[in-house]
Amino acid sequence: MTENDFAAVPGEGNDDDAKAVAPTRSGFVALIGPTNAGKSTLVNRLVGAKVSIVSHKVQTTRAVMRGIAIHDNAQIVFMDTPGIFKPRRRLDRAMVTSAWGGAKDADIILLLIDSERGLKGDAETILQGLKDVRQKKILCLNKIDQVKREDLLKLAAAANDIVAFDRTFMISATNGSGCDDLMNYLSSELPQGPWYYPEDQISDLPMRQLAAEITREKLFLRLHQELPYASHVETEKWEERKDGSVRIEQVIYVERDSQKKIALGKGGEAIKAISSASRKELSEILEQPVHLFLFVKVRENWGDDPERFREMGLEFPRN
Repeated sequence: MTENDFAAVPGEGNDDDAKAVAPTRSGFVALIGPTNAGKSTLVNRLVGAKVSIVSHKVQTTRAVMRGIAIHDNAQIVFMDTPGIFKPRRRLDRAMVTSAWGGAKDADIILLLIDSERGLKGDAETILQGLKDVRQKKILCLNKIDQVKREDLLKLAAAANDIVAFDRTFMISATNGSGCDDLMNYLSSELPQGPWYYPEDQISDLPMRQLAAEITREKLFLRLHQELPYASHVETEKWEERKDGSVRIEQVIYVERDSQKKIALGKGGEAIKAISSASRKELSEILEQPVHLFLFVKVRENWGDDPERFREMGLEFPRN
C-alpha cells in the first residue's frame, strides 16, 4: 500500500486532520455603494443572521456595522458602510466620511450597484473615487432578477471601463443567487492568519446599540413617509431581571414637537406598533422575554451635538 493509498483509508480521521492543518484566513471586506443599493440586506444574507438594519428609506445605515461570517477555513468580517451620496448636512458628511474610512481599512472593497438604477448619480461618483484605491476591488451587481442579462453585461462592462475590478459578480441579495460564488471567492482571497473573533460571534456591535438600531429600523418602517431623518434612538437602560427577562428603556430623539407627534401617532398608536415590533424581534434575538419602554423626547438640533455622533459611532465633523 502506497502512502497515497493510506491517506485515503476511511476511518482514520484524515478529513478532520486535513481541516485542522489547513491554514486559516481572515480579513475585512468593506461594502460600499450608493444609498439603498442593498448593502445591509447582503450583509445579513452572507452572515446568515440579522446584524444590520434594513428599510426602504435611503441612508438607513449611519455608521460602519460589522457582520462576521465563517466560510470554509476563513473568517470574513463584512463592514456594512453607510451609503455614499452628496452630503448636505453635518450628519451626511460624517456618514460619507465613515463609509470611505471603512473602505480604506479593508482588505477587499466590494462595490455593490443596484442593477436597476445602473451607474446614475452617486454610483459614477463612487467609481471615480475608487480609481486610486489600491486594495483588491470587486464589483457586485445586485437585483439581477430584475434586469435582462444583456443589460447586466453592458452595465458590468461600463463599470469595468472606469475601474479595473479584480472580479465581477452578479447576485441577488434577496434570494441569494450568486452569493455562494461570492463567498467562495472572498474566503480564498483573504490573507492567511488567525481569526479575529470567536467562532460563534456574528457581530461586534454592543447589544445595547443593536437594540437601538432595531428600534430605529421599526421606526423607519412604520413612518418612513412621514418622519424625516432628524430622529435617533438610544438605549438608556438595560436591566437583567431575576425572572430571566430584560427591561430595556430607549429614547427616540426628534428635533421638533411636530415630529414628536408623528412618532407617537394618534392616541399613541404609532409608538405602540413600533414598540411591539421591536420587542418581538429583540425577544427572538436575545432568546428571553423583553420588556421594552420607548420614550420620545425633543432635542433641537441634535444633529449638531457631538455626543449624539459618538453614540452612533461617528466622528463629529467640525465644519
